[in-house]
Amino acid sequence: MAKTWGDATLPEGKVTFLVGDSRERIEYVTKANLCARSVVFRTMFGIGMKERDAAEVTVSHTDLASFTALVRYLLTDQLDLGEEEGGRAQRALDLRELAQMYQVPRLELLCAQALQESVAPATAVPLLEAAHTMSDGRLLAQCRRFVADHAAEVRASGGVEQLRDFGVAKGLLGDALDQVAELKGT
Repeated sequence: MAKTWGDATLPEGKVTFLVGDSRERIEYVTKANLCARSVVFRTMFGIGMKERDAAEVTVSHTDLASFTALVRYLLTDQLDLGEEEGGRAQRALDLRELAQMYQVPRLELLCAQALQESVAPATAVPLLEAAHTMSDGRLLAQCRRFVADHAAEVRASGGVEQLRDFGVAKGLLGDALDQVAELKGT
């Protein structure tokens, strides 16, 4: 928050966010603190955009828990992905998308690290598909290797049934065929 000290260009006042389709409220967030941590918020509240003087801003592209985690991170520098093991990976995915959208690179890296740490039999396939969608080569390679090394556990966890993306399915089939070819070659 040291970035807010002595910066006369930062906006004054507070904002309330109306989040998601149900327009749930995150109230009384200091604009200057948001601007100090995010270029997007600095632009939104500082350069004559309609949000500059608004007391309320609607954020419809996310859910309350994810946007609250973004705001909490910006204000406290603490990453909160929740307690639920399976939900942590989804929250990290959602929060990473928000970090990209609001240009918060450190949060994006923390979410990427959390995603890499959450690869497990039940999460490997959904994370593989997400990595494919986000063009995250590192997570994609990690998930592909995990699926190859723990195929029985992934299958038992229902991972195969979770597969939705045809391109990812083709990639996994290619990996399986490569492994068969390696086994036949030895």
